[in-house]
Amino acid sequence: MRIILLGPPGSGKGTQAQLLVQRYGIVQLSTGEMLRAAVAAGTPVGLKAKEIMASGGLVPDDVVVGIISDRIDQPDARNGFILDGFPRTVPQAEALDELLKHKHLKLDAVIELRVNESALLSRVETRVAQMRERGEEVRLDDTPEVLTKRLASYRSQTEPLIHYYSERRKLSTIDGMMAIDEVTRAIHRQLLALGAVEPKTHGKTHGKTRARSAVKAAPAKTAKKSAKKPAKTAEKAAKSRKAAKKAVTGAKKAAKKTIKKTVKKAGKKKAAKKTAKKAVKKGAKKAAKKVTKRRAKR
Repeated sequence: MRIILLGPPGSGKGTQAQLLVQRYGIVQLSTGEMLRAAVAAGTPVGLKAKEIMASGGLVPDDVVVGIISDRIDQPDARNGFILDGFPRTVPQAEALDELLKHKHLKLDAVIELRVNESALLSRVETRVAQMRERGEEVRLDDTPEVLTKRLASYRSQTEPLIHYYSERRKLSTIDGMMAIDEVTRAIHRQLLALGAVEPKTHGKTHGKTRARSAVKAAPAKTAKKSAKKPAKTAEKAAKSRKAAKKAVTGAKKAAKKTIKKTVKKAGKKKAAKKTAKKAVKKGAKKAAKKVTKRRAKR
C-alpha cells in the first residue's frame, strides 16, 4: 500500500502512521529524515540539497522528488510506504504523480484526518498551562501562537490537496477527533475496502494470540467434553469391529448351510437315478420272462 496522510498539525498523523507501519509492514517516509539521510550518504541529490541548505535556501521540489525517488527504490519500500510531510502543495502532488507513473506505481489512498482547529488550540493551551504549573520547559514550537501560524500555513498551502485528490477519487476523510484506537479502526476499514492485505506473519501472530486466549478462556466443561471425545471415538471403533466380525461369521455359516443343502440335493438326485435304473432293469426282466413263457406254451 502507498498512502498519504493529510491533516493539520496536531491531527494525529504521526501516531497513525506508526500504527500503519507496524500493521502492514510498510515504511514511513519523512521528507526531513530523507533529506538528512541523503546528505549523510553523499548521493548526487543529497549533495545538491546540502549546498542549498548550507546557503539557507529552501530545497526545491525537484530535489525533494529526486530524494523520494531514490528512497522508494530501496528494498524495504517494496511493500509500500506512507509519505509524511509530502506533498505539501498541489505542484508537489503533481510531481509525485509523474514520479509514480514513471515507476509504474500507483497511489492507493489519501487519508484525511479532519479535526476541529478550535479544539486543537484549546488542547495546546491546556497542555502548555499544565506544563508551566509543573515548572516544566515548554518547547518553542509547542505553543498556541506557533500552532496558529502552522494552521494558517496548512490552510493556504496544503488544504487545496483535499480538493486535488478528491477529484481523482483517492481521498477518504476520517474524523480525527475520535479516540486514537477508533481512528485506527476507521483507517483500517477504509484500507481493507481499497484492497489492503496484511502480511501473513501479522495475521499468524494475531491468530496464535486469539487461539491462546480461546484456550485460556475455555471452561472446565469444554475441557471435559474434549477429553471424552477420544473415548467415544474408540468405543465406536470397537463396536464397528465387533459388528464386522459378526457379519463375517454369519456369512461363513450361511455359506456352509448352502453347501450342505447343495450336497444333499446332489445326493438325492444320484439316488433317484439309481432307483430308476433298477426299476428299468426289473421291468425288462419281467417282460422277458413273460415272453419266454408265452413261447414255451406254444
